[in-house]
Amino acid sequence: MRYSIEQLQKVIGYTFSDPSLLTAALTHRSVESLNYERLEFLGDSIVNFVIAEAVYLKFRQAQEGELSRLRASFVREETLADLAREMDLGQYLNLGAGELKSGGRDRASILADAFEALIGALYLDAGFAFCQERLLAWFDSRLKMSTIKKSHKDPKTQLQEWLQSKSLNLPVYEVVEVLGLAHEQTFSVSCRLNDLNYTTHAEHSTRRKAEQEAALKMLHLLENKK
Repeated sequence: MRYSIEQLQKVIGYTFSDPSLLTAALTHRSVESLNYERLEFLGDSIVNFVIAEAVYLKFRQAQEGELSRLRASFVREETLADLAREMDLGQYLNLGAGELKSGGRDRASILADAFEALIGALYLDAGFAFCQERLLAWFDSRLKMSTIKKSHKDPKTQLQEWLQSKSLNLPVYEVVEVLGLAHEQTFSVSCRLNDLNYTTHAEHSTRRKAEQEAALKMLHLLENKK
C-alpha cells in the first residue's frame, strides 16, 4: 500500500509550499514524462557538495585522494538507498505496473535516485540551508563512524580483518537472486556470519559490488552492536 505524501512530509520535517515538486520527486519514469529525473540531477550535485564539505571539515589532515574516497563511500548507490529505506521512501513512490511487479519499491537504484530527487525538490522549495541541515542529520551516524584508515580498504577486506582479529570464521557470501535481463541484471547477495548469526543483504548490477555493499552493511551492523 502506498503511503500518503502528508506522512512523508512529517518524516522529513517539512511541508512543501509547492506540493507538485514532491509529487515529481516520487514519480518514476515508468509512470509519466513528469518524473524525478531532473530533480535527481539537481539533488545529486547537492548531496555531493554537502558531503564533500562535511568530510573536508572533519578530516583536516586528509589529502585530496583520501577525501575523494571518503565522499565516494557516502554517496554510493547503496548508502543512499539505505537512507531512503530508513524513511520508508519506497512506500511513497509512484511506480508503473512493471516496476511494481519486479519489486521496484525496494530496488537500490530506484531508491537512491528517488532520495536524490527528494533532495532536489527540498532545495527548490526550502533552500540550500535546509537541505544541508537535513542531509547532515541523515548522514550523522555514518559520518561519526567514518575514518581515513577505513577508506583505504574495501569493505570485504575490512570485514575479513575484523573477523580474523576476533578468531571468528570468515563470512559466507551467497547470490540469493538474479533479477532482470542478461544485459541489465541486478544481483541480490547475502553476507552471513555463522558464528554470530548475523545476515545482511544488498543489491547491485554486479555480484562483486553487491558483495562489497553487503559487507559494508555488516560492518555497520557490527559497529552498532558494540
